[in-house]
Amino acid sequence: MMGIVSKFTIYILIFTSAFLLISCGKKYSPEYDRYIKSIEKERAEKDSIFGQTSDSPFAGDSNAKFHRLVYYDVNPGFVFKSRLTEYRNKDTVKVFGTKGEERKAVKYGYLKFNYSGAYYKLNMYKGFSKNGDEYFSIWFTDNTTGEETYGVGRYLDFELNADPEYEYTIDFNKAYNPYCAYSARYSCAIPTKEDYINMAITAGEKRFH
Repeated sequence: MMGIVSKFTIYILIFTSAFLLISCGKKYSPEYDRYIKSIEKERAEKDSIFGQTSDSPFAGDSNAKFHRLVYYDVNPGFVFKSRLTEYRNKDTVKVFGTKGEERKAVKYGYLKFNYSGAYYKLNMYKGFSKNGDEYFSIWFTDNTTGEETYGVGRYLDFELNADPEYEYTIDFNKAYNPYCAYSARYSCAIPTKEDYINMAITAGEKRFH
């Protein structure tokens, strides 16, 4: 785990200072403004895909009515850096889908982040597609789950890097709902009790319904 006082921490402090300045009628810093615009662009592109293409979870489901996805405001205070710690014993665990089916996933490792002086752990799992390809997933619940955010939980994309010293970016502004949040045709993995984060992650996607 990286030290708390780092260049990234200073970068976040600059972002936070810029946020406070805007409340006094001043403009965002260029760095903060670029970051906000990049996240907003990603969100607009996702709306376009979900609303217009056959790859959308709404496509072919007459009961699933599309409207723009709902998000928290972009908050750079929910962006963190962490190295991945692999579990020594990578146990295969049961993970249930929202339709009740049992799945298998390998509890591969975890990332840690510090928020308001407390450390939190985020598990990362390895799964396998129907054709045998492996993929990596992060899913979680927190104190917004079932209230402001989807009741099953939210996901973060994860791509494994071969470098064991690689620092991953944990950006909760990119936390998203699985497809089962939009259409009953889909089943998605339910985060386990160990995937609960005891804090309110007020970043990323909110409830759709």
